[in-house]
Amino acid sequence: MEKVSEADLAYRHGDSGPKYLFRGPHMEWGVMLLQPGQTMGQHGHRETEEFFHIIEGACVMIVDGEQHPGRAGDAFRVVPGEMHDIENTSDAPVKLVFMKAPYNPDDKIG
Repeated sequence: MEKVSEADLAYRHGDSGPKYLFRGPHMEWGVMLLQPGQTMGQHGHRETEEFFHIIEGACVMIVDGEQHPGRAGDAFRVVPGEMHDIENTSDAPVKLVFMKAPYNPDDKIG
């Protein structure tokens, strides 16, 4: 058994970006905070599926160039090969939970 507290961890960019709660051995997951106007950064995966659950705010999920509006309570699944990004087009922060499986930190494209 392993336990972490989100409050003890930092976002990658200080006030935004990903915050990993667990990494490996089979999956990784955490939370992400995007400030107004920020994007996650477009990328894809060769073998990894990625899941996003919006827990606060509203944003746009962009998958292979197509925009999909999302708000608190919505969830998205992105399959291997789909290029994806998240853009906070609102005037408030957006917080998401993300999960990636299988765990493969070298699987990122672009």
